[in-house]
Amino acid sequence: MDRSFATFFAAGTALFIGLAANPQAGAADMSKGAYLAKAGDCISCHTAGPKAAPYAGGLPIESPFGIIYSTNITPDPVHGIGRYTLDDFTRAVRGGIAKDGRRLYPAMPYTSFTALSDEDIRALYDYFMHEVSPVSSAPPETRLPFPFNQRVGLFFWDLAFVEHARFKPNEKRSAEWNRGAYLVQSLGHCGACHTPRGFAFQEKAYSEASPHYLSGAVINHWYASNLRGDPASGLGRWREADIVEFLRVGHGGGAMAFGSMTDVVENSMQYLRDDDLKAIALYLKSLPARGEDASYRPEGPEVAVKLAALQRGEVERPGAGLYASFCAKCHRLTGEGKPGHTPKLAGNSLVLADNPTSLIRLLLEGAEPPKTVATPKPHKMPGFAAKFTDGQIAEVLSFIRSSWGNAASPVTTRQVATLRRALRKTP
Repeated sequence: MDRSFATFFAAGTALFIGLAANPQAGAADMSKGAYLAKAGDCISCHTAGPKAAPYAGGLPIESPFGIIYSTNITPDPVHGIGRYTLDDFTRAVRGGIAKDGRRLYPAMPYTSFTALSDEDIRALYDYFMHEVSPVSSAPPETRLPFPFNQRVGLFFWDLAFVEHARFKPNEKRSAEWNRGAYLVQSLGHCGACHTPRGFAFQEKAYSEASPHYLSGAVINHWYASNLRGDPASGLGRWREADIVEFLRVGHGGGAMAFGSMTDVVENSMQYLRDDDLKAIALYLKSLPARGEDASYRPEGPEVAVKLAALQRGEVERPGAGLYASFCAKCHRLTGEGKPGHTPKLAGNSLVLADNPTSLIRLLLEGAEPPKTVATPKPHKMPGFAAKFTDGQIAEVLSFIRSSWGNAASPVTTRQVATLRRALRKTP
């Protein structure tokens, strides 16, 4: 959950400035605990903004129940975790219980961190206690409305929905596969965004044992993509090298990172070693397809005739004229985009997602891909909320989802209007 509400990377120390200059070299120089904190993307949620002190908390995290403020996890003895013992730290990270006995809201992904090994917990503890600067700052207090302010209820929620167990390697799989599974399921907590949630807002699965795991989910008005092997809306047509490239620089497989995934790439994934990125890719590629409604079949030579007619304005399909006027300059009439600059739309797994929420939001608000060493000045997509009506957005997105071999359900005016209203109400 936390990554969907993350803020941009706050590089507050010389260490982080050095890492930003050369992530791969920095990974070799980092302590084990510092590297694990990067893998867990701790800084995104526990830093209030670009100019705020790292790990001092105070980031407002939007949840369905109200605003939750992240905590100060610097070693400050009053406002932070300076008085935490290793056991206290373990209980908080893996069990969701603070030193004073308060239950932590699951915006803190302890539901995933419970899989962390004892060795990694100790390394993280050593890092936060000895390498992070203490900050004497009290974050705003979380005040949720009744009954969500009664934290005793979290005891029963935890009892019903959380599997408190360490990661167990699969002896039938390779060491690389198990490393990827461990990173995805624990520190990466990928399921917090990409796994659908149940009636009590619990993740429906925590591992590949369930077909729900990483099958895509809507959270904070974004659709976190299907990461399973579905050939249209998932990673079925992605190569492992595409996944590695996407995680390292924010684009790969013809797609680009957007929304809160930009924070994941900027603050976490670009700093991981190549072997860990490859292990993650190997694990994700092993997940079977769950089943999808969309499909993709690349069009043959006849597409050239259609494109020529589109360019001359002879095509009367709804949305075609808007696409030619406003989208084709960057994404091209062929829907192929510009590699490393703008994503392709033909066969793009996001375009073919069963849920078009992210597509609609991208067209309304625009987006800026991650800033990484490889892409320090990414191309920003403009928003069209003021330029297009709800009906026009529905038309152009429906055109995109049914062109160049794409075959996905149309977007409705009602879907656009509903999301536009929801975004206006978002704090």
